[in-house]
Amino acid sequence: MTQFIFNEDKGLRVDTCYKSTEGLALFDFAKNHSTFAGKAGEIYYLPSMEGQGQYLLGLGDRDKLDLEALRKASFNLARAAKDNKTATLHLNLNDFELDGFKEESVLEALMEGFWQAEYKFSRKSDLAKDEDDSKGQDEELEIAFLTNLDEAAFHKTEEQIRNLIDGLFLARDLVNQTSNEMYPEVLADKVKDVFQDLPVEVRILDEHEIQDLGMEAFYSVAKGSDRPPRFIIMEYDGGEEGQEKTALVGKGLTYDSGGYCIKSARGMSTMHCDMGGAGTVIGTLLALAKNKVPVNVVAVVAACENLISGSSYKTGDIIGSLSGKTIEVGNTDAEGRLTLADAVYFATDTLKADRLIDLATLTGAVIAALSDEYTGAITNDEAYFEGLQEVAKTEGEKIWLLPNDENLAKKNRDTKVADVLNSTSGGAGTITAGQFVGEFLAREVPWIHLDIAGTAYGDRAKGYVPERATGVLVKSLYRYLSLT
Repeated sequence: MTQFIFNEDKGLRVDTCYKSTEGLALFDFAKNHSTFAGKAGEIYYLPSMEGQGQYLLGLGDRDKLDLEALRKASFNLARAAKDNKTATLHLNLNDFELDGFKEESVLEALMEGFWQAEYKFSRKSDLAKDEDDSKGQDEELEIAFLTNLDEAAFHKTEEQIRNLIDGLFLARDLVNQTSNEMYPEVLADKVKDVFQDLPVEVRILDEHEIQDLGMEAFYSVAKGSDRPPRFIIMEYDGGEEGQEKTALVGKGLTYDSGGYCIKSARGMSTMHCDMGGAGTVIGTLLALAKNKVPVNVVAVVAACENLISGSSYKTGDIIGSLSGKTIEVGNTDAEGRLTLADAVYFATDTLKADRLIDLATLTGAVIAALSDEYTGAITNDEAYFEGLQEVAKTEGEKIWLLPNDENLAKKNRDTKVADVLNSTSGGAGTITAGQFVGEFLAREVPWIHLDIAGTAYGDRAKGYVPERATGVLVKSLYRYLSLT
């Protein structure tokens, strides 16, 4: 059995739901024989000769407890249980009361944290896997929740969280696969497989259809690779006919060398992650469809590689776009906004989206400004953004709104030979990149641009967020769309 512990000003105590003699005895033992202090996420384990070991799970200060703290604590508990080769965990929530939190919300957070511990991505050999197994990280672990919910409500909650986790893990898996395995055709086939038994219509446009439609901006980036591009359209009509339609547009560069403005070797080494936006929108749509959320959502991904060859686009080129606007190429490594330009226009023109959110690993400037802690955002509708930001806070995902300033937007039009320029100077690169994308809305609809360059992929694990692909904003987008 797991006991929940708060670290309060008057000292440690077992929560009121655990005043049993056994619980208090364990609590006293931990205080007297360890450094356990009830800090958020802190774990104390007392094994038993009879095989009924017990855990103390620290939750920190009661007045600072939120759902994110519960997720992190549950994740730490699952990892500790695996390390200790525990087969089954029991969590009794029957009398676990937290002011302001519904029991379903507490249960969801604990379930999510527990299942987050299951995620692994590796291409190690069988020998290396055997060595990892010996450390206990692959031990099978089950968890039993005792709650006041009736059986139907419990299983509904369990199914919904498992489906959300499936979407999150899919996003991570897609982005983690390196470019020798994951390229546009593979991604398109994967999307068809994922949604084949779900109420999602998938259409794939090949390189000829892309050119015939007039997606010159997208195709200019793609044509330098021997691997042809794919334009992936996913439509989920879970809501009523005529209900508001949301478009999710994800940057889908399955590899980015920078083109003729080539990146360094180090800069290129993780550029299979440049499809982080694509992974997020695909994972979000999977969760929505599996849970039959009553919303209408279209997801669009312009998938390609940005490589160097005799047919690659070059700095100084003047290219067209699906919108009809012309673009002067100032930097071939500012390619993501070109692919998004055609994708955003298609979503708001052909697909008639009523509002749009695009996600892209777009600029290094966002990392300079916000590190790997915050996703940078631009919007033309602050009320629209605030709704998403509020949900993201409860999901433990941070978004920071940057100013959509018209004087900065003018930088994108500082060209004498075309309508817009794809690369600006003088700073504010994250803002101007987002504003460039906004130039290609076919209609004035509510729009949020999310630059996830710092948050989609990491070189270290941060709690339940793993090293490499994070699947950032799958949870927030799923929750937000479920509420609106």
